Amino acid sequence: MNIGVSKEIKEHEYRVAATPGGVATLVRRGHKVAVQAGAGAASGFPDQEYAAAGAAVLEAAATVYEFAELVLKVKEPLPEEYGLLRDGQILFTYLHLAGVPGLADALLARNVVAIGYETVEKEDGSLPLLTPMSEVAGRLAPQIGAHYLERMNGGRGVLLSGVPGVPPADVVIVGAGTVGVNAARIALGLGALVTVLDVRPERLVQVDQIFDGRLVTLASNAQFLETALPRADVLIGAVYVTGARTPHVVSEDLVRTMKQGSVIVDVAIDQGGCIATSRPTTHAEPTFLKHGVVHYCVTNIPGIVPRTSTYALTNATLPYAVAIADKGFTRAVSEDPALARGVNVAWGGVIHPAVAESLGQTHRDLSGLLAAHKRS
Repeated sequence: MNIGVSKEIKEHEYRVAATPGGVATLVRRGHKVAVQAGAGAASGFPDQEYAAAGAAVLEAAATVYEFAELVLKVKEPLPEEYGLLRDGQILFTYLHLAGVPGLADALLARNVVAIGYETVEKEDGSLPLLTPMSEVAGRLAPQIGAHYLERMNGGRGVLLSGVPGVPPADVVIVGAGTVGVNAARIALGLGALVTVLDVRPERLVQVDQIFDGRLVTLASNAQFLETALPRADVLIGAVYVTGARTPHVVSEDLVRTMKQGSVIVDVAIDQGGCIATSRPTTHAEPTFLKHGVVHYCVTNIPGIVPRTSTYALTNATLPYAVAIADKGFTRAVSEDPALARGVNVAWGGVIHPAVAESLGQTHRDLSGLLAAHKRS
């Protein structure tokens, strides 16, 4: 199969979809790989390493897309990339279509087969391709919160760890999934007082056991949110619903109760955000002030540590990319239910039920589309 790796063009996105080692694996299996010139430079992978791994290094994104049957990316295509996609092409990347309906329309119009890393889901509900970036984003969130708590960065002037005789900061985390647990680990390590809220009682039991009671766990309901938010120095939004737009768990009225100069880090912003006052920001302009609270809502947080993120992402995605390339799309998704659940759109139909609901469309059955495509 012809596989293309394009350079990411989202603002301050430094990751790349494959390491040179990942490219070498694909080439050894008989596939042809084209990498856009400079695609890996910001992650510390020069063009020479890709060429040594067996890839053709091409200057223009259009040439890479024209070559590729399978396109590997990190972030969703931006509008200037829509025209590069073509009928029957397979796109394997983070999509987050619930937050970008215009991209969904473009994929449908071009009959692209699009698989979202974030919706590849195993039988136990785990998300193997979202997990590594959730780990990175979760671990970065307390660092980011600590940075913006500094007075010169717009915050209250509070040291996350405190000092002897002065209490540490309060970090409140809404959501106890991968992001939340990783955020809690780093916040505790930095010396903060940590509270984690979640709607799942069984998950709160697990979190309490993981951290041996060193943090507070609360049911995520109106009563406990109203108690926790006014004392929060840093609020981390870590709610995720597979394929769907994230619900606003924290209302604007609750944000108004927070302390002046406190910080919100909404890691859920890729899917619309879990805090009502959030709106997407970029690494160039990462924050804004609302009701006296600093909001950090960057949609590609792991992009600021691209080398770590690229290695972690390739470790997770490469086996699936190999399966698609070796077997072809139809056989790969037929043999792997987790990969099949990752299909968002195919041949003009929206496949993933939660994505379809978010877009206000009726989802199509993948097996029926596969059968119809075989007959055509």
